[in-house]
Amino acid sequence: MRRSGKHEAVGEDKLIDNEIDKFLKRLSCAAIAIASLTLLFLFLHTPDTCVPHHAPRKPHLRFPKSTCDFSTRVYVPADKRNLRLRYTRLWKAKVNSFSILFRDLALLRNHSHVLCVSAGAGHEVEALHRLGVDEVTGVEILESPPLVGRADPHNLPFFDGAFDLAFTARFDEALFPARFAAEMERVVTSGGACLVLVAECGNDEVREVVGLFRNSKLVRSSNVSLSGTRMTSILMRTRDNSS
Repeated sequence: MRRSGKHEAVGEDKLIDNEIDKFLKRLSCAAIAIASLTLLFLFLHTPDTCVPHHAPRKPHLRFPKSTCDFSTRVYVPADKRNLRLRYTRLWKAKVNSFSILFRDLALLRNHSHVLCVSAGAGHEVEALHRLGVDEVTGVEILESPPLVGRADPHNLPFFDGAFDLAFTARFDEALFPARFAAEMERVVTSGGACLVLVAECGNDEVREVVGLFRNSKLVRSSNVSLSGTRMTSILMRTRDNSS
């Protein structure tokens, strides 16, 4: 009788253990399911904190504080975005700096055809327009409308001798300086000019730069300040092949 009682007690303990195991497994499955559904809901649902109660006055000038801010932003075309930049204080300061640089060039006329190579956002193009130069073309690897079109500075899509002056403020950044210089000379008319800005340097470095322009001779070099940065201006005249 004692043995049968012990067997019954052990059997009852096993049943209880089995029931507890089943309960814990069901509880675990339920917890996993609830957690998965909660994560899915949070992933698909935009929280209330991301929904603006009122539109910002100038969303293009406000840096986003979180990823939520991007959901309320409207796509702005590149030309409109660049037009907005043209009214900023920094833009005006850079344009004024280029205007001072070009104003000292006696060779510029209103009817001059000028090419700005690697023109960036187009500060130099805007400066030349303000000085009364009608025909100004700006090119860059990445276009920046409406002032700058897209073109490879190492393979310019223009006829030989199409411009009176070729200018660049980014000659230091050229991947192939000799090719860059050759293309500037090619598109400049016989007797025209090439003007380059490089980091402030001495006479030896100036001679190295001029040496890359094989069809030009040095007119003058001088140290200038461009938007607070010290640079060296190198003006060259292409050789007149007709003489």
